[in-house]
Amino acid sequence: MRELVIILGVPVDNLTMAEALDQFEAFVESGRMNGRSHQVVTVNADFVKNGLRDPELRFLLQDADLATADGMPLVWGARLLNVPLKGRLAGADLVPRLAERAAQKGYSIFLLGGAPGVAKLAAQKLQACYPGLKIAGLLAPPVSSVLEMDNSILETIRAARPDILLVAFGNPKQEKWIGMYKKQLCVPVMMGVGGTLDFVAGMTHRAPGWMQRSGLEWLFRLIQEPGRLWRRYFSDMVMFGAFFIRQWWVMRRGGAYADMLPAADLVLASHTAIIRVAGSLTVANYGTFNSLVEQALATTPSILVNMAEMRFVDSAAIGSLVHFAKRARDAGGELALVQVPRAIRTALSMLRLIEFLTIYPTMEAALGAAPAGDRVTAPAPAGASNSRAAFAHVGATPWMVVKAARRLDATTAPDMIRIGTDSLAQHRYLIVDLSDTVILTSAGLSALAHLNRLAQEQHGALRVTGCSTDVMQVIRMVRFDKVLALYRDVGSATA
Repeated sequence: MRELVIILGVPVDNLTMAEALDQFEAFVESGRMNGRSHQVVTVNADFVKNGLRDPELRFLLQDADLATADGMPLVWGARLLNVPLKGRLAGADLVPRLAERAAQKGYSIFLLGGAPGVAKLAAQKLQACYPGLKIAGLLAPPVSSVLEMDNSILETIRAARPDILLVAFGNPKQEKWIGMYKKQLCVPVMMGVGGTLDFVAGMTHRAPGWMQRSGLEWLFRLIQEPGRLWRRYFSDMVMFGAFFIRQWWVMRRGGAYADMLPAADLVLASHTAIIRVAGSLTVANYGTFNSLVEQALATTPSILVNMAEMRFVDSAAIGSLVHFAKRARDAGGELALVQVPRAIRTALSMLRLIEFLTIYPTMEAALGAAPAGDRVTAPAPAGASNSRAAFAHVGATPWMVVKAARRLDATTAPDMIRIGTDSLAQHRYLIVDLSDTVILTSAGLSALAHLNRLAQEQHGALRVTGCSTDVMQVIRMVRFDKVLALYRDVGSATA
């Protein structure tokens, strides 16, 4: 299983370079067999800072299949949280080693992005260093937003059928682009590499080894490009430092509960596993809990963790919860937390994990919840006995109401488009209710834009209701609040 450390809400894998390369190899082999894409992110302080104010990016970082520590602030931060990382895995170091492994194993690599000519030069240098390396393709599309990029890019990548896709659009664009299209492309490994292609091509020089080891590489880059980087580094330092102090302050209480060893047990009820945990869960003692969850996942992907008797969880134990929540979700189920004590809920909220994790106030509520939360709810057909729940009226105008999934992302967006299109075929007036939606990504935004255009083409209308603060933030960041008709709730949309 993954060994994760949570730093300001972003999971970071604790592994060596050799372990990371082995994981890449496992991703390629499994992706070739089952067609699944694995998203890899190289996290630095700038990623973490951007994630604090960008809910979509934060979700994509939390949901990534592998996250390496690209920056020394993360290494230092983990050490201060008493969950030290094995080392820094910068993208500029990882890409050449990945190319070497690819050459050895016969994997192909596609380079996407960068300035014109950079990808070609980077490919030439990689092939010179690692004879036999297969470059499946090179493409430097013109600059545009994620939602406006030409779909011919997808066709080019599909035709090339690479094993590894390196995307150099810069953060957060590259992470959002991968998150939007990974299910369509089915490339085994997709990784955002930012400016790494510039380093590989020799367009930008890296700091001397002693500066890299001492954490001063940022200073070397700042001296090279002061006009472009000083604001970014100043902002990173202030925001990362301020929020890290908050996390450290919350996590400092771990020592007070060090003697409270955890007690845990597992009960299987129907198709749900219930795990009760008591005491303190930390990097030093969470092995038993992890084993129980592994045992439960071997039987069912639907797991409830009763935390009523918990007192403390550290950053590594929270990382374990994030890891298992993702595994359960990928298997078609869900790992949910039940009766979370106030102090632990405060920590999860501070780490921006409340939306990523599913939390129930009581065991009764958890057991009574629908088994699949990430699902679009279709309206009942006209004339059905429960049609009042599917229709709202403004005068004589019927509005069909479609309730969106809890996470409106690349997984659920196709259902949103299908059900919304079917609904508009029956009636030209559609309300998309986002009141249950806690995460909205670019794929979900694209689905809403598609339905909005379809409604207008049919001389009807689309209205969107129930946006949470985070969902509204995602909408405003791409100025969709100027495009979509937004309302507080279904009642106000039909008033």
